[in-house]
Amino acid sequence: MTTEPQAAQPDRGHLLRVLGVTFGVAVVVGGVIGQGILRTPGVVAEGVQNPTIIIALWCVAGLVAWIDAMSTVELAASIRKTGGPYIFARRAFGSLTGLAVGVCDWLGNMGGIAFIAVVFGEYLHRLGVATSVPIGVLALLIVVVVGSVQWLGTKVGGRSQEIGSAVKAALFTVLIIGLFLAPRGAPVATEIAPATAAALTFGGIVMALRAISGTYYGWNSASYFCEEVVDPGRTIARATFSGIAVVTVIYVLANLAYLNVLTPAEMAGSNLVAADAAGRVFGDVAGPIVTAISLVSLVTIINAMVMVFPRVLFAMAREYQISALTRVAANGTPRLALIATVLAGGLLATIGVYETLLTFSTSLLALMSVLVNAAVIVLRVREPNLERPWKMPLYPLPAIIALAINTTLFVIFVVEDPLTAAKAFGTLAVLIGLAWVLVRRKRAAA
Repeated sequence: MTTEPQAAQPDRGHLLRVLGVTFGVAVVVGGVIGQGILRTPGVVAEGVQNPTIIIALWCVAGLVAWIDAMSTVELAASIRKTGGPYIFARRAFGSLTGLAVGVCDWLGNMGGIAFIAVVFGEYLHRLGVATSVPIGVLALLIVVVVGSVQWLGTKVGGRSQEIGSAVKAALFTVLIIGLFLAPRGAPVATEIAPATAAALTFGGIVMALRAISGTYYGWNSASYFCEEVVDPGRTIARATFSGIAVVTVIYVLANLAYLNVLTPAEMAGSNLVAADAAGRVFGDVAGPIVTAISLVSLVTIINAMVMVFPRVLFAMAREYQISALTRVAANGTPRLALIATVLAGGLLATIGVYETLLTFSTSLLALMSVLVNAAVIVLRVREPNLERPWKMPLYPLPAIIALAINTTLFVIFVVEDPLTAAKAFGTLAVLIGLAWVLVRRKRAAA
């Protein structure tokens, strides 16, 4: 698809094709690595207290993400339109299912933006910064600041993500090397004594895998920019698989570093493994070190999300002819869609109702993954002549494996909390029904 000059037609809804593989890798790494790798190892060690199995599970989760990514990459390389899963679902299953996926994706991640922004405010207070300012206000401010960066254009927004992700990777590297090389200090206090270490069970392995899989969420970020990356047929694949590989390496090395300092039983008693490991090695300065790493991680995730999800809103508005949200500035930013995203995320952080969205989104986003895996199979059958610059190897095996895994996760989420799942799907049905009626009326009027 050829992009028209934005300076000449700033309001025609065209995006700028100015992003490359470096940005793609950065948006994956920056959008994935966050609090999970600092906290989740404690949850994993509660379920599994064998170091070899712990490392193996982190590797397996990376492999699963790699396999799951094959469906997304093939769809993105073939369809080459901005919007991510919304575009894939609409192409394979029609407008109504696509609308449901788009609304679910956007709203669920507005809760995510709000949650991460609130955690950012909490960490600022932990450092003793702006302690007189309420956390909700700090959360709103960070979303607005990040939104202001994205307002400056696609090139600036992309470069900010590249820089932020590079700094994040460097900080984690320094922490990992420090844990490997520094002399030991005094043992950390833990809630679980080594004598009470749990035996290896199937349930423990499942609990650990579920916790680990959540830390890989966001690996599909590059697929949202198909109209903005150069040569999307190849770039999305390179960026996604490279990004997942970088994330997996950092996660595995981080866990090896933690295990070099702490026993699995000590990790199992920790709410913040990175801080406890750093505390044993670095002493009193460990807290500020880990907090600083956390702040950088949180900012890069917010930056990625504030860049990604206006594209979902833009893509839906383009199909349903909501002209205001399809306007793009000369610098490539869909500014009204960006404003809507910043306001939604920021206000949710301020008033606190994001927790409900996050609870609702668990089962909905799992179902969204199922639909993406199914979409690649549907389009192979329905559109066999569709140009596919990148095809998954051993088709349809990777899609079937990913479909089985995501379906299992979806069923587990629903069975574990059927009431919340019912509320989530009921709310989504009402929202989609209202949106569909409004769209039909608009089209009838037109």
